[in-house]
Amino acid sequence: MSPLATSAIIFVCVFTGALVGMRLRSVLPEHHRSNETRDVVKLGMGLVATMSALLLGLLISSAKSSYDTQREELTHVTARLVFLDHVLAHYGPETKEIRALTRGAAFHLVHQLWPSAPEGPRVEPGTIFDKIQSLSPQDEAHRLLQSQALTLAIELGQTRGLMLEQQGSSVSTALLSVVVFWLTIIFLSFGLFAPSNGTVTAALLVGALSVSCAIFLILEMDRPFEGLLQIPNAQMRATFERLGQ
Repeated sequence: MSPLATSAIIFVCVFTGALVGMRLRSVLPEHHRSNETRDVVKLGMGLVATMSALLLGLLISSAKSSYDTQREELTHVTARLVFLDHVLAHYGPETKEIRALTRGAAFHLVHQLWPSAPEGPRVEPGTIFDKIQSLSPQDEAHRLLQSQALTLAIELGQTRGLMLEQQGSSVSTALLSVVVFWLTIIFLSFGLFAPSNGTVTAALLVGALSVSCAIFLILEMDRPFEGLLQIPNAQMRATFERLGQ
């Protein structure tokens, strides 16, 4: 389900809780709406609100950590691809085919991360590694360059695999469900003791909308290669255009 649809469902749940609370207020017996009852409910909801804030903070931290990690890994991949191309270029003209394969693999990775981007040729990291290993260095300088290129190819393969494995959601569905349940209960308590007028209804509407927007941003941050908060790929594609030249 998309973040927008999820946040819309959360908004409906939370605001409906507030409306149910306002409806219950009109049917509850008077002794259930006494000051003593109100104080106990406020204490209980204060505890629930604190736990909700802690879980929301945990969700934000998890999504932000995942976003930053994948952005950093993408930077490392780009830097290593450029450096590998420079090493191969320095090795000599016999690496022209390998550099072309590296360029194709780079664009295929972009397509895997951003499906809307044009797809490059499918090149497995193992193919590039085998091609580099098959080179016949003529002297110590070429052997050093070959060793460096092999190390870079191994690191690129590892980081690429890690990035593709990390594309799943880092936001726990169970935690998100509990937070939504608690927020619904909190808004129900707001409506339970609030007067039924337009100002209160508007305030609860804005509050529910704010909560759903916050969760929408968390879910958007949890998918760094699509949506509103996606990592842009234009600069990386421009860098890869220079590979093999």
